[in-house]
Amino acid sequence: MKSGKIVHIRLGEFSYTIHIDGGNLSQLGALMREQGYAQRTAIVTHPSLRERFGNVVAESLEDAGFESIFVELPEGESTKSLEWAARVYDPLFQHRLDRKSALIALGGGVIGDLTGFVAATYMRGISFVQIPTTTLAQVDASVGGKTAVNHPRGKNLIGVFHQPGFVLIDVATLDTLPIRDFKAGLVEIIKHGVIMDEPLFTQIESSVDRILQRDPEILVELIAQSCRDKAYIVEQDEREAGVRALLNYGHTFGHALENLTDYDTYRHGEAVAVGMVCASQLAVQRGLMTVDDKRRQQILLEQFGLPTHFPDLDDDEILQAMYLDKKTQHGQLRFIVAERIGKATILENVAPNEAVAAIRDA
Repeated sequence: MKSGKIVHIRLGEFSYTIHIDGGNLSQLGALMREQGYAQRTAIVTHPSLRERFGNVVAESLEDAGFESIFVELPEGESTKSLEWAARVYDPLFQHRLDRKSALIALGGGVIGDLTGFVAATYMRGISFVQIPTTTLAQVDASVGGKTAVNHPRGKNLIGVFHQPGFVLIDVATLDTLPIRDFKAGLVEIIKHGVIMDEPLFTQIESSVDRILQRDPEILVELIAQSCRDKAYIVEQDEREAGVRALLNYGHTFGHALENLTDYDTYRHGEAVAVGMVCASQLAVQRGLMTVDDKRRQQILLEQFGLPTHFPDLDDDEILQAMYLDKKTQHGQLRFIVAERIGKATILENVAPNEAVAAIRDA
């Protein structure tokens, strides 16, 4: 396999690097030592992930002179809550972590978001390191500094921007990831192709079999490019005041779908896949996207076995869920749509009947 990749996120004093390779988990301690972290660390993870990767992580830290503890949390989206965040603080105080210490998020998006939120609020903010172990987290949750917990009224409604110290992506951690989760995470890579990187989209189209076989060389290449794409946008708009909103392509529809199905029916990536198809239908309705490009996107999503149709839910409930979305402004529905593969735009003031029609006709 070719050597790994390093992607730089340039955000002034909050700049950091993403290290992407196969089998590089053992480099964690050395990287942390290079960055001058204090001796005590805490690894936040799930029991199953500790069983798979905990020894490598702990030995790497010990060899580099760190004292570490594990903080284990149950799996599932319900863990991403204020209640569970509160449970993480106690062992940090008991282990005497200080402002030079770092938390280590070993897991998927739930672990990354929750750990980042805790790091941002512990002692008014300490550093954290991302070790994303799912496809989705490797190209989305670990890049850009968004941390949050959910609220019964909606997803990610309580949060803060807090950039990691660095990100360590070992594509070998994907080998044991359930196939459904692996495929769901690919949606964010495809999304980056649709909104800004047509060559990436084309490369995915030509590499479907290799991707499904989890070929490490193609995974390193695609994940690195996807991270570069996201970095390009985050560097321009760290706090989502403008262009960063484009990364929410498919998410307004997708978040509504997750909310209405209690976050336990669809994986996040699956819901976004459905949302991308709905958004493309909205773009076709507005004359912004060709039917051919809409079909091209849908075919690729279906090649990975992803859902592409919204279930039969009540229109009023769908609209209510979408109005709760953070991207809604001044009570007006706002969507990200693609004009073509490789170029996206913000669509303001979408009428409720337009949004519902996009769902029904997608």
